[in-house]
Amino acid sequence: MKLIEGWLMYSKIHELKELNLNVSQIARHAGVSRNTVYKFINMTPTEFNQALERRKTRRKKLDAYTNVVLNWLMEYPDLSSAQVYDWLIEKYPSISVSERTVCNLVRQLRKEYEIPKTVCKRQYEAIPDPPMGYQVQVDFGETKLKGHDGILYRLYFIAFVLSNSRQKYVEWLDRPFTTADLIRTHENCFQYYGGMPVEFVYDQDHLILVSENYGDLIYTYEFEAYRQQRNFKTRMCRKGDPESKGRIENVVGFVKNNFAKHRTYYNLDKLNEECLAWLERTGNGKKHNTTKKIPAKVFLEEKKHLRPVPTRITIKTTTDSISRLVKKDNTIFFKGNRYSVPLGTYDGTEKQVKVSIKENDILVITHSETGEEIARHPLCHEKGKLIKNNNHSRDRSKGIPEYIEKVTKLLGNTTQAREFLNKIYEFKPRYIRDQLQLISTNVKGVDSHTVITALNFCHQNRLYSAVDFVDALRHFGSQNALLIQEVAKKEVAINMLDEKDILNLKVRPQVRDIKVYQQILSEEKPCNN
Repeated sequence: MKLIEGWLMYSKIHELKELNLNVSQIARHAGVSRNTVYKFINMTPTEFNQALERRKTRRKKLDAYTNVVLNWLMEYPDLSSAQVYDWLIEKYPSISVSERTVCNLVRQLRKEYEIPKTVCKRQYEAIPDPPMGYQVQVDFGETKLKGHDGILYRLYFIAFVLSNSRQKYVEWLDRPFTTADLIRTHENCFQYYGGMPVEFVYDQDHLILVSENYGDLIYTYEFEAYRQQRNFKTRMCRKGDPESKGRIENVVGFVKNNFAKHRTYYNLDKLNEECLAWLERTGNGKKHNTTKKIPAKVFLEEKKHLRPVPTRITIKTTTDSISRLVKKDNTIFFKGNRYSVPLGTYDGTEKQVKVSIKENDILVITHSETGEEIARHPLCHEKGKLIKNNNHSRDRSKGIPEYIEKVTKLLGNTTQAREFLNKIYEFKPRYIRDQLQLISTNVKGVDSHTVITALNFCHQNRLYSAVDFVDALRHFGSQNALLIQEVAKKEVAINMLDEKDILNLKVRPQVRDIKVYQQILSEEKPCNN
């Protein structure tokens, strides 16, 4: 608080006090909080001056960081106080300050150094109206109306507006629209207009478009067939760009806030009758704020430019069939609950299925094109529940018995090995694959004696864990290695033959005649030779 500002506030408070106003009235007239009034209302001028002097020397928590924050604001004028607070905590973890304190500092620096917060605003360009009879914009809306019975009903509507004359058409349903409803309301709109335009502008609604496909639009099967039959052009708005169909966006808001707001709902037929009367009286009967013309009068001229619709296309609608989008977790959303579909139904695209309610409150999910049943569930009347069939879950135990059998063979294919692995599965079912993988990786190359010894040790000490088994393998494996080394040291060393020994091997001894030995045996000749 600056010196002059402080004294002006103090003087104002005491002037109002002399008028016998209460604290709330003083705070309201002085433009300060009641706590401030309580603080200064009984202060003498001397005490207030001392308080101002103390403010000059009082240190604040963020004094050491003021220049840092100021530099940030000078370099990035669009920084929010929340982001400044986050940067301070990130760069200076030891700081202890509330977000409100940082907000006050940012506000003070912006005011003191005249750093306005820059806001990036989108620039819009006024586009001239298309020719008469050329374009209509279409969009959906929903709202809640209180019924005559006091119950709150959620209702849905589709709105059309001719871009030139601003002539509108609206139709209501008490359930979400299906593609068949979309086609039927188009035909009703053509009948209301007495013709059809050349181009239709839509949002990227799942009833119309399957995928944007980088500009090569892929429409739903039913809508594409209808579009080709009626031979009209389409223009799809980009995601996050509602301004490209601003005329219909205004109409949707107009219907919600002018026609539907605080209206009592009796039944669907009466609501549509009231809406048509509202269109004639207000929606199309009052001067438009932009064109400054009455849409109904301009439409009389635009009607001449619409293409004729000689025959009406009748659409067979099923009021109990609704399109739903399959989410990536293989569920659909219906009346506040999630219902599962078989794994693999979601294929990475915006997959659509049909949902219908059969007898005994059974919800049936079918393929949107073939009509083949995908799943069925009992209808849940609560909210926020997940209804899931057991056969829609991944069989996480599939392959485990085969894996156990494979590792059992690595361990010698004994009964003890199989019991040991089954015990691991019993105690650690969630991590059984990791356990089996650790065992199979470490048992390779280990001799059978070490494996059996480690198994016996773990079984005797009830150590049913792959980590314990691997530790036992390493322990007994190192013991066996030491034993082998000791045995090798005790064995007599075998020296390799040198060159002299190899030459001696080649020497052939003298061979005597057999008669010499015969004479020796017969003692015919003394053996002194």
